[in-house]
Amino acid sequence: VEFHLDDDNVLWQGTRLVVSNDATLREAMLSEAHSSPFSVKIEHQRASGLLQPLDIPVWKWDEISMDFVTGLPRTQRRHDAIWVVVDRLTKSAHFLPIRKDYSVSKLADTFQQEIVRLHGTPLAIVSDRDPRFASCFWKGLQKSWGTSLKFSTAFHPQIDGQTEHTIQTLKDMLRSYALEWTGN
Repeated sequence: VEFHLDDDNVLWQGTRLVVSNDATLREAMLSEAHSSPFSVKIEHQRASGLLQPLDIPVWKWDEISMDFVTGLPRTQRRHDAIWVVVDRLTKSAHFLPIRKDYSVSKLADTFQQEIVRLHGTPLAIVSDRDPRFASCFWKGLQKSWGTSLKFSTAFHPQIDGQTEHTIQTLKDMLRSYALEWTGN
């Protein structure tokens, strides 16, 4: 079986994580994996049941989905991420250039200026559990607008599949343009 490093410089042997022979490191990792509030004990979890598809929206821009594309090279205007906002009915999308360090309040201003101004306040927003969307400020803002927030289930991005598909198309287009621009 082959060894390889992933994007985070973590060493793998096939599908197994390789941990150094350092006893202190091993103890810390085992403790974190089995004793922390983040550990999962399957026998204590309720079966979640079948996932239900989202209802089809009644009108355009009533329900949207959104996510971020990060890890992009910085532009001349210092943008290094794209906020993708997709109408769930028509599948039309807005690609908003942002910086990944924007505050939640800056994102709210951008959302107001670029989405609400053009399409009105959505009735529902589907997104992943990004901390920016799960923050008290963002939840409070959506409550004041009367918008319901629907978060996709952890490890089940298909809930937000339209946005994920749009992001993949965007990445393919950016890759194509980058290759054309650099002549490779």
